[in-house]
Amino acid sequence: MAIKFKLKKDDPIIVTTGKDKGKKSKILKVLMEEKKVLAENVNVVKRHMKPSQLNPDGGIVEKEKPIDISNVMYLCPKCQKGVRLGIKVLQDGTKQRFCKSCGEIVDKD
Repeated sequence: MAIKFKLKKDDPIIVTTGKDKGKKSKILKVLMEEKKVLAENVNVVKRHMKPSQLNPDGGIVEKEKPIDISNVMYLCPKCQKGVRLGIKVLQDGTKQRFCKSCGEIVDKD
């Protein structure tokens, strides 16, 4: 059975738990199978890399690691806080995401 998430790529988010709690970011990638998201400048770790053809100098490289989707919330531009999202089915059958706190429509196409 396919898992559906209400968060999508390029959505603004706020981290709710962990070392980056309170950090505002945007989603770079949603990893459906692992139930994680890759966010910009969140969960940054240092990796010691051996010299290779791609990285001839080697050294310490900082990179973002995925964070569990349950540890982030959508950041509503109107409320300016982390909110839950709902889905409305419109008259023509299309679906729209909305902020459950203020009712603001998220998908502006």
